[in-house]
Amino acid sequence: MHLIDEAGARKVEERLGRRIATAIFRHRLILLIVGILLTLGLGLSALNLRVSAGFSKMIPIHHEYMRTFEDYKADFGGADKVLVAIKVKQGDIYTKEAIDTIRGVTESLFYIHGVERSSLTSLVTPNVRYNEVVEEGFKGGNLVPGDFAGTPEQLKQVRLNVLKSDWVGRIVSADMTATMAVATLLPTDPDTGQPLDLNAVGRQLEDIRAKYTNDQVSVHIIGFAKSTAEIAEGASSVLVFFAAAFLVTALLLYWYSGSFRLAACALIAALVPVVWLFGTLPLIGMGLDPMSILIPFLIFAIGVSHAVQMTNAWKMEVLDGHDGIGASRNAFLKLFVPGATALLANALGFMVIAVVDIQIVRELAYISTIGVTVMILTNKILLPTMLSYIHLSERKIASLQSHRTAGYALWERFGVLATRRGAVLPILAALALTGIGIWKVGDLKVGDLGKGVPELRDSSLYNRDVDVITSNFAIGVDLLQVIAEAKGEDSPCVQRDVEDKIAEFDFLMRQTDGVAAVRSLPSFIAAVTQDFAEGWYAWRMLPESTPQIAQGIGVATRLGNEYRNSQCTAIPISIYTTDHQATTINHIIDRIKAFKAENDTDTLQFRLASGNVGIIAATNEVVARADKWVNFTLFTSVGLLCLVIFRSLRITLCIVAPLALVTLLCNATMAALGIGVKVNTLPVVAIAVGVGVDYGIYLFESMKHEMREHGLKLRDAFVESLKERGTASVFTAVTMTLSVMTWAFSALKFQADMGILLAFMFMVNLFGAILLMPAFAVLLFGKTRNL
Repeated sequence: MHLIDEAGARKVEERLGRRIATAIFRHRLILLIVGILLTLGLGLSALNLRVSAGFSKMIPIHHEYMRTFEDYKADFGGADKVLVAIKVKQGDIYTKEAIDTIRGVTESLFYIHGVERSSLTSLVTPNVRYNEVVEEGFKGGNLVPGDFAGTPEQLKQVRLNVLKSDWVGRIVSADMTATMAVATLLPTDPDTGQPLDLNAVGRQLEDIRAKYTNDQVSVHIIGFAKSTAEIAEGASSVLVFFAAAFLVTALLLYWYSGSFRLAACALIAALVPVVWLFGTLPLIGMGLDPMSILIPFLIFAIGVSHAVQMTNAWKMEVLDGHDGIGASRNAFLKLFVPGATALLANALGFMVIAVVDIQIVRELAYISTIGVTVMILTNKILLPTMLSYIHLSERKIASLQSHRTAGYALWERFGVLATRRGAVLPILAALALTGIGIWKVGDLKVGDLGKGVPELRDSSLYNRDVDVITSNFAIGVDLLQVIAEAKGEDSPCVQRDVEDKIAEFDFLMRQTDGVAAVRSLPSFIAAVTQDFAEGWYAWRMLPESTPQIAQGIGVATRLGNEYRNSQCTAIPISIYTTDHQATTINHIIDRIKAFKAENDTDTLQFRLASGNVGIIAATNEVVARADKWVNFTLFTSVGLLCLVIFRSLRITLCIVAPLALVTLLCNATMAALGIGVKVNTLPVVAIAVGVGVDYGIYLFESMKHEMREHGLKLRDAFVESLKERGTASVFTAVTMTLSVMTWAFSALKFQADMGILLAFMFMVNLFGAILLMPAFAVLLFGKTRNL
């Protein structure tokens, strides 16, 4: 149905379009000079663009878990840890050479810029101690004495000290062939107050690896900073794939356009938005994160799509006998409204993901939106201005004229899709695909689905280090801390009922699948009680009396704040998980929430969560909640935009319905490929809808023009629109598909996955536009002669 007086609105649009076109081409030289100067200026500004990453950018700071994290970060440490493991290749770690290497690694880690030095823990640091029961009472000391010189007697004593401590499995492997140095990174640079440069930290960590790896020992490093640095290093290969994509696109554009100058104009129009984007980011104080490094290429791909439509329209006008300026003016009048509408839809598609309350996602949304928005100026104004200066020779025009009708016979055959009989098969296929998509999308998970860092391949150095560390240590980097808050006077943590409830929670977590180890104050007090009973295991329990509990807490005090805060009102329960896969985390979190719901009281509450797994859990919950809102907001925005432009609810449904099917199939494909919904995959849906709506807007605008101006039936109008814009759409889809398919060879797994997904979506969007949209039009419009 038509929502307003279309005839009147159309006249207003036509008058406004002619006035704008007149103004543009009257001042085309000035516009072109301004465009060149602006490109040069922003190009210089782009030299200041930096690729940077920050731990805090990945945190959903307003989530309940993150409030817990912030409340107790000063007491129990941050979640951004670095783990450096030293593994001997023969024998065990109890040699002078091995311990000297451990000391050297520890000292090197101490001097890395951004390390919280008080957090440094290793075999040779003074905060790593043992305790034992002797005739005189308790005796304790450093695992490695300060006067260590490497004598056989000292090495033997170090071994005994380790065995008497509770550090086996934590920083010393059970088979005594590996040990580990652990440190927490500061969130900001202590000198500048800016987010810590994780790439620089990663390089310093690699220097440690290079310095201390030899024939006797190997060094293995994991942690957020190290993974980010490796992703950033892999992201540098994006330039190689960008060059490959540019070359493929250039060759295909030259083949398709038949003119070097037309191909060059299209490439320039696609590259200029990228330059403008790169130049704008430093001016507004933003940089590129390794996770958003692919966005500029997507901007280039979208730019190619619109540039092809504009250059193709210009070429057709020239073949109809117009000169360069006339052809540019007519192409502008035909494509500015549908093209600008499509780009606004792209911008809306990217902008809606800013509803996700995570800084890195919002930065990605802003960067994408800027890139697509400036394209309205570069592709819809500067490109026709450039084309107006091109003059094709008579010979070239004759050559292009001979290829003009190529593909027309094929498009005539596709006309049957815009008939009642021809619409049956596409509709049935869409229903079948919808059923398959709904069935498969049930397997789609939120969060990481692989071991190690899923953004990197299994063969990457980082993921190999993860394998080494997780196979040698019971306690790795994946830590979930639940904070038990006790209320009362005079150190409420010494109360037996408080310790009993925490011990009950400790026991439950130890029986939970996915938990590798648990450390808590009650379990430590029980171990101290056993020591007081001369090691008799039957006494490994919580003592009955408050003074005895206080005695155990007093021993824990020597270990700093590992087991409680200084007021003894907050007791962390440290849960070390086997991995950080979404299924593992969700299972553990569900058990914790169930226990919390049954056992929280006014005097004791269990708060989720700290540690890196707590951050991952919070991020997964934010993404899971936002995913539905992103889809709803995206389709609502695009639908309203189409409604405003076409002033027809039925046309809007014809465009949006195939997009909904493509989104469903995209999610189903992610489930089939084992790709979770995460921060770096959220833009996939926005890209799918953005590219798909381009095809729909261009085709329906042309169909509507043919039916309105020439009185054609739906079938004939569809065929004419395919002849005018279908070939360009197919070429664009094929070009973009081939370009992103090169990503499959990237060292970054997430780039390879994105390439496969985008290639799939670019083609499915095309099929949806050409095969499904006319079928919907038949159902909704019937035999009417006007859209």
